Amino acid sequence: QVQLVESGGGLVQAGGSLRLSCAASSSIFSNKAMGWYRQGPGNLRLWVATITTGGIPNYADSVKGRFTISRDTAKNTVWLQMNTLKPEDTAVYYCNTPGRLLPWGQGTQVTVSS
Repeated sequence: QVQLVESGGGLVQAGGSLRLSCAASSSIFSNKAMGWYRQGPGNLRLWVATITTGGIPNYADSVKGRFTISRDTAKNTVWLQMNTLKPEDTAVYYCNTPGRLLPWGQGTQVTVSS
């Protein structure tokens, strides 16, 4: 069974940056678009960004211009570079396919202080 492992979260002040990583236990990435999602306290798990197999990104309006998604298919890894972080970006961040088809990982906590 494929495992997704997210890492790179932490506590950062508003305006700061973090880079999240998502590693898969197999080559599941090679033929699938991948995305990042986040779930704030008491909220639903919302879509943040997607990257196609060809490297074309798409972003939620709330993060457009601040976040950058990238991937390395050979390394089975997807990254999310987050700049100009805001307190409202505080959430647990997860990766998965656009259809949320894979078992969820444990996520990585991002906390942005004001």
